[in-house]
Amino acid sequence: MLMTLIQKEIMHHILSVRFVALLLMCLLLIPLTLSIGYRNYQQNLVDYQETVKLANIEEAKMNPKMGLKPELEVSKLFLKPAPLSVFANGLGDALPSYLGMTRNGITQGAPALVSDSLSYLLGHLDFLFLVGTVFSLLALLFTFDAVAGEREAGTLRITLSNSLPRDLFLWSKLIGGYLVFVVPFLVSLLFGLLVLVWQGFPLGEPEIFPRVMSLIVVSLLYIGVFFAIGTVISTYLDNSKTALILAFTVWVFAVLITPRVGFLAAKFIAPTQTLQSVYLEKTALRENFNAELEEKKQKIHDEFWKSRSKNQPQPTSTSEADIEKTLEAHFASGFGPTKELDKKVEPLEEEFRQKFKEGADEIERRYKREKARQEAVGEILSRITPTSSLIYLTTNLTQTGKAKRDNYFQTGDRYYDALDTDWFSKVVDHVSMRIVAAYDTVQMTQPPPLETTTLGETLGQSMVDILLLCFFAVVLTTGAFLKFFRSDI
Repeated sequence: MLMTLIQKEIMHHILSVRFVALLLMCLLLIPLTLSIGYRNYQQNLVDYQETVKLANIEEAKMNPKMGLKPELEVSKLFLKPAPLSVFANGLGDALPSYLGMTRNGITQGAPALVSDSLSYLLGHLDFLFLVGTVFSLLALLFTFDAVAGEREAGTLRITLSNSLPRDLFLWSKLIGGYLVFVVPFLVSLLFGLLVLVWQGFPLGEPEIFPRVMSLIVVSLLYIGVFFAIGTVISTYLDNSKTALILAFTVWVFAVLITPRVGFLAAKFIAPTQTLQSVYLEKTALRENFNAELEEKKQKIHDEFWKSRSKNQPQPTSTSEADIEKTLEAHFASGFGPTKELDKKVEPLEEEFRQKFKEGADEIERRYKREKARQEAVGEILSRITPTSSLIYLTTNLTQTGKAKRDNYFQTGDRYYDALDTDWFSKVVDHVSMRIVAAYDTVQMTQPPPLETTTLGETLGQSMVDILLLCFFAVVLTTGAFLKFFRSDI
């Protein structure tokens, strides 16, 4: 009996205008979007490779005794585009194109959206947008009148007057409509994947294929959630027009408004500094320390040369020959006096360097705590809707989301620590007379590669979003059945 009802529901949807609209959108949008996404990825990859070549970090060298301006970027960690950005661009264009290493801290290069900012006024079109926005609306259009339409037409009372269990009737509505929906979706997606492979996309690689399959499963689960939402609305209302208006309203709030309101509210609940203000604060701290250091160095300098002048023999005559002999005697030991002065200044220099490092680390820790708290509040508030869970989960699977961003900045911190050990801590600012030798030259420390997480680790990090999508699907479906069982037909 269930199969007969499912077949009836399938035929009902196939003969409707909604199915035609779904079929056209799937066949046109999915392959086109994937093809355009792959072309963008190829262009971004070429730009990345050319930029790395121009940076020419491999040949960079430095002599610590030559000094180094605090604001000078001695090296850059570039962000490599992710292959799976074909499916979800995520934070790829919003993240800084590189992290610059300076003695004052880490600077950030302009993100890609700066050079292509006008297109972002209209939004970004990718597979994630299609699933999260377009197909979620179509799912509601497939189910808003599943029960309300039959109740309004009077066919529901006739159907249930026979010995037909209500649960079978509702299951046929859900399963039949869902099958009609996902078959064109999967066929179009398969065609889109074939187009990608034809263009050269490495779909068969072990790090890519399982993630694409996981992405498909997540998309089907998300569509199922909106089928459940539409069914709940249909069981609670008797009029199909009212159900359509309510379904569209729920979609607007669930997809367009609530995910954005969460982070807007977080900025008021947990405000924080901007990254630029943090960098300026570090710069001001260094300038203050340098001013204080120069003042103390000047005192040491004056006292040193004053004591030296008392101990030096004075010329017995004012002839040029006698003065020249006295000066020669003064510097007879080469750079002895300056070396002795450097030894007096070196502990003071090291003391101030350590003070700056402690102050800069404290500024950085405070900023990270504030930022993490604000982001946590925003994530909690945005997860009220399943769309946010889809976005977080999908961007983690495609390595273009929060996990990629955190890995990027953590790698930058590790690279900065390595440069601080090999370079910045060896820079000598206090040398009175510099003697540059070839053996003092230090080879540039190479930027480390970004670590990639396995699929298991990614799913573990996204377990909250997976459980939330399952929770929404189960709870909403259960609510629809409970309401339908108690309804007075």
